[in-house]
Amino acid sequence: MTEAGSTTTPAVAQRRNIGRRALQVSGLGLGTAPLGGLYRDLSEEEAQATVDAAWNAGVRLFDTAPHYGHTKAEHRLGTALRRYPRSEYVLSTKVGRHFVPRVTPYDGSEGWQNPLPFEAHYDYTREGILRSFEDSQQRLGMVDIDILLIHDIGRVTHGERNAHYWNQLTAGGGFRALDDLRTAGAVKAVGLGVNEGAAILETMAEFDIDCALLAGRYTLLEQATLDDLLPACTARNVSILLGGAFNSGILARGVQGDLKFNYGEAPPEIIARVARLEAVCKSCDVPLAAAALQFPYAHPAIASVLTGARSPAELHENVASFERPIPVELWQKLREEGLIDARAPVPGV
Repeated sequence: MTEAGSTTTPAVAQRRNIGRRALQVSGLGLGTAPLGGLYRDLSEEEAQATVDAAWNAGVRLFDTAPHYGHTKAEHRLGTALRRYPRSEYVLSTKVGRHFVPRVTPYDGSEGWQNPLPFEAHYDYTREGILRSFEDSQQRLGMVDIDILLIHDIGRVTHGERNAHYWNQLTAGGGFRALDDLRTAGAVKAVGLGVNEGAAILETMAEFDIDCALLAGRYTLLEQATLDDLLPACTARNVSILLGGAFNSGILARGVQGDLKFNYGEAPPEIIARVARLEAVCKSCDVPLAAAALQFPYAHPAIASVLTGARSPAELHENVASFERPIPVELWQKLREEGLIDARAPVPGV
């Protein structure tokens, strides 16, 4: 989890290692759920322009998944990235679902606007993971995928079905499939893409992962992973790709913006806490979004911070937030107010 390059390298383009693998990712990564039409669809031209803007800003980590837009994001990302030198960026996608032609109308419950006409079947078995990997290669139009992540395993996600899917990963050979792909050099690193820190800890006890894409769980609003997950990752040299730094939106604009928290409406206590965070940031002339993006990257277990964007303007805004100078005074005030855990590493200290 070391950094390479001089101290003058922009934060977006700085590199950190993925675990023990010969693979480095940029400080800022592009998550592609918006390219799949999350909450609002965009045109092919807008998708292409967003990826181009990320590239021109120095972003060199691109993460996608079959789930995003029911395969739409993989198609769009592959089309956009194939114009760039393959050796110059890191590509990540996910397994655990395979998609078949839809037989029932889409009800919109997953948040995709105008998804492609396919529906998911969960399958974490060896055969399911290998099939999903090959399907992604074809949709992306690329053989070389750098990071392969098991998508959405966990008790909160699957409830009583989680034991069944966990058994597919263990007795059903799902973990072995990942290990075989890594050993054969078909992928460079493997891990999880989840919303639940507990799922990463359970997997680490069963299987040797290199990294995990964790949505939320270590943000300005949430630092409970300092108790268990992040120390375990540091000790095991497992890198975290941190998604959801805005906690689904509320940390992007504050209390006057999108009051979404963890994919739902923000409860009153969260809104009140964000208002306090915002007030401290304002006192130091720092946008809340800048603090939200830079805070998690200070932890040595975090290899990259992934943000979504559906336009060049949104991409440029995220880059500016990630690069903005922040006085040490801000972090000191947040600690004094009890708004961030005293154990949390902070930028510049």
